[in-house]
Amino acid sequence: MKQNFTVRQGALDGVEAFLSVARNRSFRKAAADLGVTPSAISQAVRTLEARVGAALFIRTTRSVGLTEAGERFLSRARPAFEELVAAGEVVRDLGRRPSGVLRLTVPRAVVPILLEPLIASFSRAFPEVEVEIAASGELVDLAAGGFDAGVRMGQFIAADMIAVRLTPPFPFVVVGSPAYLRRRGRPERIDDLRRHACLRIRRSNGSIGPWSFVDGNKPIEAIVAGPLIAHDFPTLLGAAVEGMGLAQVPEPIAASLVKAKKLVPVLKPFAPMAPGVFLYYPSRHQMMPKLRAFIDHVKRGARTAKRRI
Repeated sequence: MKQNFTVRQGALDGVEAFLSVARNRSFRKAAADLGVTPSAISQAVRTLEARVGAALFIRTTRSVGLTEAGERFLSRARPAFEELVAAGEVVRDLGRRPSGVLRLTVPRAVVPILLEPLIASFSRAFPEVEVEIAASGELVDLAAGGFDAGVRMGQFIAADMIAVRLTPPFPFVVVGSPAYLRRRGRPERIDDLRRHACLRIRRSNGSIGPWSFVDGNKPIEAIVAGPLIAHDFPTLLGAAVEGMGLAQVPEPIAASLVKAKKLVPVLKPFAPMAPGVFLYYPSRHQMMPKLRAFIDHVKRGARTAKRRI
C-alpha cells in the first residue's frame, strides 16, 4: 500500500538570519548585512525558534547572546551552511564557463578515426574541461549512465534526442583479406554468401545482426553464418584481416586497411548507405557550458572538414 509523504518545507528558513545575528551579536547589524529590515530578521529568528522548539538568543536592551541551545545549534549549523554556500559556488562556476568533467559514450570503432582529433583540439581550446570517454558498443541511456552526450550512427539514435552530424552518410561494405578471397573465391552476388564464412556482430539487445544490402531500390536482409560472432566492428575487422572470413562494416573504419591492401571490398554495387555518425544529447534546456562548448567545437570542425572537401 502506497503511503503519503510530504516534502519538509522550510528546513533552512531563518538559518542565514540566525547565523548573521550570532556573528554580529546584533539584530540591527545582521539586518544591514543581509539588506533587510531588523523586523524581518526578528521574525525569521522567531520562526526558526518556534520550529526547533527552543530559544536560541538571550535578548536584552543592550546586547544579544546565545543560549545553550543557540550555541549547540550554531556549532552544527554554521559549517553545514558554509558547505551549502560553497556547493552553490561550485555549481555556479560550472554554469558560468566550460569546466568540469564531460562524459561521452561512444562506439570503440570511432575513437581513433573520428573522436581523437576532435578531443585533442577541444582539450587545447578548453583546458579546464576533463573529457571522459566510455567506449562501448551498447546503446546507453545518457541520463541513467550519467553521460552528457553520446556518439552513434544515426539509425540508432532515439527520435527525442538532438543530433549533430559528425560525418556524411557512408556505405556499409563487405570486406575480406586477399588470402581469404584467393582461398574461397570472390562473391559476385548476395546469394554467393551462402558459400562463405561471414563474421557477424551481436547487437546490444542480444540479437545477431543480419547483413543488409540493396538491389536497385529494394532493401535485402541476408541471414549469414560463419565462425565468429563479435560485439564490435574492430574485432570483426581484425578477424577479417587474419583471413577468418568476410565482414560487413562501416566503410570509414575499413578505409585504412583497404588502402593498405590488407582488406578488399566485395559486393560494392549492393552496399547499403548508413545516415552517418552523430553526436547526440537530450535537450538544449539547461545545457552546461562544457557541453555547449563541445557542440560548438564539433560544428566548427564539421564546417572546416566541408571546406576541405
